[in-house]
Amino acid sequence: AAMVAQLDLFSENEELEEIASADLKYLPLPALLGALTLKQVDLSRRLEHLESARAHFWRFLKLCSSYGLGSFRLPPASPPGEEDAGSPSPGGPTAAQPSLVAMASSRQAKIERYKQKKELENRLASMRTFVEGGQADEDQIREYYILQIQKWINTSLEEIESIDQEMVILRSRGTAKQSSAPPHGTSRQARAPLKPFILTRDAAQAKVFGAGYPGLPTMTVDDWYEQRRRQGVVSGQSTPQRAPGVTDEELQKQQQEKKEEEDDEEALQKARNWDDWKDTHPRGYGNRQNVG
Repeated sequence: AAMVAQLDLFSENEELEEIASADLKYLPLPALLGALTLKQVDLSRRLEHLESARAHFWRFLKLCSSYGLGSFRLPPASPPGEEDAGSPSPGGPTAAQPSLVAMASSRQAKIERYKQKKELENRLASMRTFVEGGQADEDQIREYYILQIQKWINTSLEEIESIDQEMVILRSRGTAKQSSAPPHGTSRQARAPLKPFILTRDAAQAKVFGAGYPGLPTMTVDDWYEQRRRQGVVSGQSTPQRAPGVTDEELQKQQQEKKEEEDDEEALQKARNWDDWKDTHPRGYGNRQNVG
């Protein structure tokens, strides 16, 4: 492309007949550059690549229009959203909506371009063998390159239309991100996260649960209660004291024996009834879940 620009092979003041047949194959170079630019995969620079590709396609279409290649309407030099982005439309919201006539004409133009594209592909496929094999004369070579140019004209028109739609989406997405971003200095102060811990039943469980990785801090019920008592949350007489290392079951058994030693008639009678009931009902009596 740089060599073609340096040699000034093409000019808008020339006619199509003035271009040599061997030079016609270099005319679609801007369109090829636009197609190559669209293949860039850097998403952070997607909008920049779209603008560059659109400029390449538009320069190719403008050159073809000056040579009279194809009958098409040259699209605007810049995307529709850039010209009137900061000013409201003169006709209000209704004027921004496309009319049914414009939509119908656009649809008809797409259908015509599709038919032309299929016809051009068939003619190019039939002529490619003679041109590449060196059997075609100068007129056939010139016709072959003109058909290639017309094919790229349809491709450029389709790509510009697709680029304009994608650029509108990217700009609206960027505007939405800017509006949803919180203003500077209004972020809430981060609260210190609470450190988790495991509340164990006794010291033996504390040793077991504290041996894992990552190890969570552990404490027994007595340690937790003592910590809460020092903080003044609970009083010191709200729960009975017990020796360290004694489980709830052992503490309950000690309290039962203490009541029996104190000759508590109700506790003694309850214990005798329980012994009598166990004499007549063997262990597992009434369990019918595993039968059958």
